[in-house]
Parts: sequence; structure tokens; C-alpha cells
Amino acid sequence: MVVQDLEILTDHVQFRKEKYYSPGQKRTYLAPLPAGYHGQFGPKVRAWVVAMYYAGQMSEPKLLEVLQTAGLQISAGQLSDMLIKDQEVFHVERANILQAGLESSPWQHLDSTVNGHNQHCHVLCNQLYTVYHTLPSKDRMSMLAVLLGGADPVFRCNDLSAQLMGLLGITDKWRSLLPTLLPHDQDLTEKELDLVLDEHLPKLGVNLRKRVKEALAIAAYRTQTTYPVARLLLCDDAPQFNWLTEELALCWIHEYRHYKTLIPRFMHHCRLLQEFGKGFWKLYHDCLEYRQHPDPRQAAALEAAFDQLFGEKSGYQALDECKKRTLAKKEALLMVLSHPEILLHNNPAELGARQRVRKRDVSLQARTKQGIEAWDTFQTLVATAKKLGVNLFHYLHDRICRTNVLPSLASLIGERALLMGLAASWQQGP
Repeated sequence: MVVQDLEILTDHVQFRKEKYYSPGQKRTYLAPLPAGYHGQFGPKVRAWVVAMYYAGQMSEPKLLEVLQTAGLQISAGQLSDMLIKDQEVFHVERANILQAGLESSPWQHLDSTVNGHNQHCHVLCNQLYTVYHTLPSKDRMSMLAVLLGGADPVFRCNDLSAQLMGLLGITDKWRSLLPTLLPHDQDLTEKELDLVLDEHLPKLGVNLRKRVKEALAIAAYRTQTTYPVARLLLCDDAPQFNWLTEELALCWIHEYRHYKTLIPRFMHHCRLLQEFGKGFWKLYHDCLEYRQHPDPRQAAALEAAFDQLFGEKSGYQALDECKKRTLAKKEALLMVLSHPEILLHNNPAELGARQRVRKRDVSLQARTKQGIEAWDTFQTLVATAKKLGVNLFHYLHDRICRTNVLPSLASLIGERALLMGLAASWQQGP
């Protein structure tokens, strides 16, 4: 019989540091501590603190209580500093994870959740990684910032921007005037663009100006070649996700929530709604089967079934209005017929957002910009390491000690992506 047990002990290490004085240079040299040791705590303490706070979802007071119970002499201020300060190595790893994740697949999941007062946490992910990015807003420009890794947006006037202006509801008058004021196919900073708009279009309204900037920024993002560009987003039907990428796929689970809000008052309407629900989920499962064995004939049959389910009148007005709105989203809901490798739901991003919500329940919110950045970085590392099957404590300890024996999470994402075929339909072409 084998019995497992656990013993937590403090380990006090005394270092003797050589000190030399150079008469020629008139200065003293003091030997540094080994990598990972600075201040009063060693690398294992730092690795466990980060792992328990971010992966274990512990609050700072409870974590402090556990450490002090184990015999560690540490204050609340020292613990707080350990969690958020001097984490540049991990911030760089987070940026590398984002770039590797965007390169791993042409399609990505995206979702947002509230993060304390006037903050929104955005979750960008696929099967190989999850990245968190907290911003003050959740508008279209914020979504674009997430896809660009937080870089400042640039603006470009070209054929694509003209097309996007039409989609964003900008009238022909402004669409024909703006190309005469802006250089064609050249990047402008926001300051440079504002100078042009202030000088030539001072009466341009706030909302119209915002839509112009969105069109120019999206055109610059989708036509640049220096950073990975997502070609398809899988998300809910919030308007800020529209037109960021070439294609958009919508979550079926989110779509059915509109029908769950219906409250029929007659038994006949209740039965109509129940029958519709059965048809909805049958079509959903038929699409799941199509993902496993794509076939052009089956794709045509699924399109016909979609039209029949959402196009037929039931006689229940509220249900028919909902069905009409769903029918207008046909292309996005049936994007799986063109790209069978994508999912039919946005659960990866939803589950990622749930982790931030659980952290918010325990710790409320980060109080400083440095704290928000630490939350984003370490929750990114926790979620990505879990998806890749990497032991988080070993990874953190390896990086804190600077031994770099373990491969970076970004390199693992690239290796796994080669085996998964996440871009098969794009590689086949039309």
C-alpha cells in the first residue's frame, strides 16, 4: 500500500557574497546572488505564490495566511509586490504567446467581460492558447487593439477602407471626399489623422468621425503584413465584432439565448416554442456531424434545412420575429460549411472569461495599472499552460531561475499547430 503525504517546510539560506575594491577604478564590486534570488525570498516562494494566486484563485489575505502558517516571515506589502512587480520576463512571454497564437490559426475566438470599475477584460483564444487584455472600453477600436497586441492603431485610406465606410453607414458624400484629403495607401497615426480632419472637416460629427476612424483603422490592420492578421472571428452577435475580419462566425449557443427569453402565455405557443427548440438543436447536431465528414451535398441539405426552420411562419409572432432575425445571420451561423475546422460555439472564450469572473469574485479587481497588467499576463500563462499540458509551477520556477530548460509556451503553440490542421480549408482555397 502506497500512501501519499505532503510536507511544507521553510528553507533559510545564508549567502556569502564576495566583495572587492578596485583602487584603479576607485569602486567596490559585490558578487550578485544566484539567478532567481533577490530581496528576502527565493525562486520557489515566488513561483508558488504566483501559482496559488492566479491558478489557485486564492485571495491575497488567504494566501498570506497560508504562507505565514507555513512559517514564512512575509508581510502583505511584500506579497503584493511579489505578485505584480518585476515581471518583465513574463510580460514578454505573454506578447510572444499572442503572436504565436495568431499565427497558429486563421480563426480565433473573442469575448469580453466586465473587469471592475470602467474596465473590460477581452479574451482572445483558440484550442492552443488564451490571452487576456484589459482595456477601458469594449468598442470596435478596443477589439482592434486586442488583435494588435495592444499596439497603437494606424489608419490607412485605400479601397478596403472605402468599402468598410459603406458597411459602417457613412454616406457617399463623405466616402467620396475623404480620399481627396488623405494620402492613398499610406499609414497615418491618430494624431496625423486628427490634424487632417480638424483642418478640412471641422463639422464632422462625433459619431461619424468615430466610424471613419474605425474604417481606416480596420483597413490598415487587414492590409498590413508585419503582424499576424486574423481572417475569421468566432464570437457572439455584438456589433463591435462586425467587419474586424474578412469573415465572421456566430455562436449557436448565444443565438438560442434569444429564444430562451421568450415567455409564451398560451399552451399552443409553448408547444410551438418547444417544437422549434427540438428543430434548432437537431440542426445544430447535424452541423456537428458535418464537421467530422464534410460533404458538398450535405452542406446544401443543411442550408435548405436552415431556410426551412427559420423561414417558415409558426403563427407565434414573437417566435417568428426571432426567427427572422436569425435568418438574417445565416451566413455567419453556417460558416462551418465553408470552414469545417471551426467550432459552432464560442465556449473557449466563454470559459476564459469565466476564469476572470471567478478571480474578480475572489479579489474584486486590480487597483493599479501595474496590477491589471500582471493579472492579464499571469492569467494568460495559466490558461495557456493548461491547454498545452505544461506544469505551471515548473514553468514559473524555470523562468524565475533563468535556467530556460523548458521550451517557451509560444514555441509549443507553433509546434502543436503544425499537427492540428487549424487552417485546412483556407489552405485548400476556394
